[in-house]
Amino acid sequence: MGKKVKKDEKPPPDDVFDTLAVESRNAGTVVLMLSSPEEDVQSKACEAIYKFVSKCDENKKQLLDLGAVEHLLALMQSEDKIVRRNACMAVGVMTAHPEVRKYLRKQETTFPALVNLLAPDEDTVCHEFSALALSNMATEFSSKAAIFENGGVEPLIRCLVANDPDVQKNSIEALALLLMDYQTRAAIRDLDGLSPMLEVLKSDYAIIQKLALLALERASQDGENRSALRELEAISKLIDFVAHPEWNDLHVMAVMVLSNLLEDLESLELIKETGGLKRLVALITDQVPVDEEPKGGKGDKGDKGGKGSRNAKKSAKESAAKCNHGTSAKKQESADSSEPPSGEAIIPTLPDVKMCAAKAICRSARSSENRKILHEQESEKMLIHLLSHESFEVQAAAAQALAVMAENLASRDSVREWEGLGPLIKMLGSENLSVKEAATLALANLTTANSNNCQEIQTLNGIEPLITCLVDGREDAVANAACVLTNLAQIETLRVDAQNKGVVRALIEPLSSRNVTVQSKVALAVAAFVCDFDSRENFRQSDGIAPLIGLLSSGNDEVRRNAAWAVTVCAVDEPTATEICKLGGMEILQEIQMSSTRRSPFAEAALQKLLDNNLSAKYALTGNLSSTNFIENGFYDIGQLRPGTKFLTLEEYAKQEMNEKRPIILINAKPDPAFSQTQSQAELDAKQESSKTSVTGKNSRTGRDSKTKTRKQQEREEKQREEELQAQLQREAEAISAAENKPFEAPCDSTLLKYIEEVTEKIQPLPTTREQVKALAGFVAEKMGGSIERGQLSNFGWELPISQIKYELKSNVVPLGKIKAGIHVHRALLFKTLADKIAVSCSLVRGEYNRAWNEVLLPEEEYSLEDVLFAFSPTPGAPKFPPKTYIVDLIHEPGSLLRVDTPEAQTYKKI
Repeated sequence: MGKKVKKDEKPPPDDVFDTLAVESRNAGTVVLMLSSPEEDVQSKACEAIYKFVSKCDENKKQLLDLGAVEHLLALMQSEDKIVRRNACMAVGVMTAHPEVRKYLRKQETTFPALVNLLAPDEDTVCHEFSALALSNMATEFSSKAAIFENGGVEPLIRCLVANDPDVQKNSIEALALLLMDYQTRAAIRDLDGLSPMLEVLKSDYAIIQKLALLALERASQDGENRSALRELEAISKLIDFVAHPEWNDLHVMAVMVLSNLLEDLESLELIKETGGLKRLVALITDQVPVDEEPKGGKGDKGDKGGKGSRNAKKSAKESAAKCNHGTSAKKQESADSSEPPSGEAIIPTLPDVKMCAAKAICRSARSSENRKILHEQESEKMLIHLLSHESFEVQAAAAQALAVMAENLASRDSVREWEGLGPLIKMLGSENLSVKEAATLALANLTTANSNNCQEIQTLNGIEPLITCLVDGREDAVANAACVLTNLAQIETLRVDAQNKGVVRALIEPLSSRNVTVQSKVALAVAAFVCDFDSRENFRQSDGIAPLIGLLSSGNDEVRRNAAWAVTVCAVDEPTATEICKLGGMEILQEIQMSSTRRSPFAEAALQKLLDNNLSAKYALTGNLSSTNFIENGFYDIGQLRPGTKFLTLEEYAKQEMNEKRPIILINAKPDPAFSQTQSQAELDAKQESSKTSVTGKNSRTGRDSKTKTRKQQEREEKQREEELQAQLQREAEAISAAENKPFEAPCDSTLLKYIEEVTEKIQPLPTTREQVKALAGFVAEKMGGSIERGQLSNFGWELPISQIKYELKSNVVPLGKIKAGIHVHRALLFKTLADKIAVSCSLVRGEYNRAWNEVLLPEEEYSLEDVLFAFSPTPGAPKFPPKTYIVDLIHEPGSLLRVDTPEAQTYKKI
C-alpha cells in the first residue's frame, strides 16, 4: 500500500463570510432576500415564493402587499438564467390574482420583460410561465393593447410549435384572448399564425384543442382570415375533426368555426366542389356519407350515445389544474388513429353539435347566393331530419334554419316535397316555447307566396294548431302564427275553413298585446279574415272593434298602417262603420290626417271608407254627399260639425234635453206604428164605452136591490176593487220599466214614405232624366211651402213651425216629412232623398248659413237643326255630350237648372 498523502485544505479568505444555512418561515424575510446581491440567494428566494404563491390566492395578495412583485419584475431581467426562470415562475402564478394584474398593468417594464422571456434562447420553463402570465394579463382590454404594442403576438405564435404541451397551452390561450381585438386578428394573418393554430388541433391534449378551436373561431370572424384559412384547407381539416367520434365534446366548437367559414360564398363553392358539405350533413344526421359504402349495415340514427372516450387525452381535472397553476402537462403513451371511422359503425353526434350545425346553415343562408348553393346540396333534408330530434334545442335551431332557407323560392317547394311541413305542424303543439316560435316562423316563410304549401297545411290539419298559437304562446310565436294565417287567408276555401274554426274570435285577444310586432301582424290578419258580412258581425259582437281602434293611436308606423287597413275592411258595412264611429275611430283618423308626420294613404282610405258607410257623419264633416252616396233610412243631418267635436249616434242625440239649437233632421221612411196602435185603442175604447152604458142601465134598474146588500158583500166588493187597483198600478209600472229598457227606435216618418210612393208612381216613369229632375224639384218645393220670390227669403216663416214640431215631439230629432215649410237645407235634403229612391243621380252639397244645393249631371238640350245640317250631322233629337253640371233651383223657380259656372248659380249658393 502506498503512503497516504494528506490533502491540503485552504481556509476561506478572511474577508468572506462563512456559509450560513438560514431557515425562514416568514414571507417578509424571504421578500428581503430578493434584495440580496447574491444570485444564489435570489434564486432560492424566488423558488420559495413560487411554491408559496401556488398554495392559495391569499398568499399572492400577501406577497403583493409586502412588495415582492416589484423585486420579482427586476429579477426577471437578471443576467442569471436561473434567477430569471424562478422569478418568471413566481410572477406567472401570481398573475392569477386580479390585484397583482392591476399592479403589473401600471408598471412600464411588465410587458417588455414578459415578451423578452419568450425569446428562442430562453429556457422552456420561462416560455411556459411567461405565456401563462400573458394569458392571465390578456383578460383585460388595456393589457391586450399593451401586449400587441410590445410585439407579444409573434413570439406567442412561435411558441405554438414548441414541444412542451404546457407552452403550447399557455400560448394558444393567450392568443385566443388577444384575438378578441380586431388588431390581433389582422396581425395573426400577417405573421402566418393561422397555420400553427390549425396544427395545434392535432395535439394529444383536449384543453389545447379546445383553445385552438376558440382561437380559430375568433380569427375566422375576419373576412381576410377566412380567405387565408380556405387556402390552408381549414374546412376539410375541420370536417375531418368532426368525423372523429372520440373528440365529440369538441365538435360544437369545430362546427362554430365552420359556421364562420361558410359565411363566404367562396367557402360554400369550395365545400360543394370537394363534397365536404354532403359529408358534413351526413355526419350531423348520423348517416353514411354518399361516397362511402358501408361494410356492415347502417348504424343507429339515434342520439342516445354518450360522449366518446378520450383515452389519449388528459383528464378534466388535470386540465383545470394546469390552467390554474401552470403545471407541466404530460403526454399519454398511446394516440388515437387520425383516420376517421368508416361507415361500418356510425357513432351519433351530440345534440349540441347538431344544434350548432343547424345554426351554421342558418347563418350561412342569410346570403341569397349561399341559399342557392345550400339548396343545390339539399341542405333542407338535413334540417327536416333534425326536426324529429328529441332535443328541443335541435328542433328549434333546425326550424330557424328552415325559416331562413325558405326565403329561397325553390326551397319552399322542396320542403313540401320532402315532407317537412308535417314535423313543423307537429312542433306547434310542443311544450317548449322556443320550438313553437321557430316552427311558426318557418311556416310563415314557407307559406309566403306559395299556395301549394298553404293547401298542404290544411291537408295536414294545421289550421287549428295555428289558431291555438294565437292565444297560447310567446309574443313572437303569436306574430308568426298570425302571419301564417294571413297567408292562408289569400285562398278563399282556407279562409272560410279558418273562420269556421274560430279564427276571428282568436284574433281579438292578441290585439291588446303591447308588442308592436304582434299588434302589426294581428291587425293585418284581421284585415285578411274580416272581409265578409258574417265575419264582421262576429268580430263586432265579440268586442273586437275597441282594441282595433286603440291601435290607430300607436306610435309605430307599421301598426297604425295595418290597423287603418283593417278599419278600411271592417267599415264596409254600415253597422260596423257606426260602431267604429261610436268608439271614436273617426276622430282618431281625423287627428292622424291632420298630423304632418303620421298621416298616410292608409289612414285616408280608412277615413273615406268609414264616411262612405256612415253618410250622416260624412255629411256633417265634409258637407258633401256624392251621387254614389245613397241616403237610406237612419240618415240624420246634425248640421256642420266643428273640428274636434265628437260625432254622436242618433240615440245619443235623441236622449239630449230639448234645446234651442237647430233640429236633427231624420230620414226614416217607415209607417208609424203609434198611429195604428192609436186607431186600435180608439176602437177598443168605443167598445168599452158601450159596455159601460149597458151596465149603468142595469144598475139603475137594480138600484133598490143594491141597497139591500149586506155589509159583508160591500166589504168584499171594496176589497176586490183595491186588488184590481193594485194590479193595474203594477202593470203600469212594468210597462214604464219595459219602455225604459226597450232598445232605442228611431221615430218613423210615414209622410216621407208617402212622398216616396208618390214620386215613384208619378215621376219615375218620365222618359228623360231632365224631366224627372224638373218634376221632382217642383214636387219638393210644393211639399216645403212652395216657391219663394227673390229677396223674400227672409220673410218666409220656417223657424217657428219647426220649433213647434220639436215641442210637439218633445225631442231635438225631427223627421223630415213633418217639415212643411223649409228652405235650402231642408229642400236639398228632401230632393236628394227622393232622387236616390227613383235612381236619379245627384249630389248634395252644404254651404254656409243654411245653404245647401243639389248638383246633377245632365247632357245639354237636343241638337238643333243647324247642328244637324252644318256641324256633326248627328241623329236628330240626340242629346249633346259630354254632360254638364247643373244646380237644381228648389226655391225661386223650382225646376230651373243653373249651370254651375253661371252668376245665377253662384247667387243661389250664397246669401
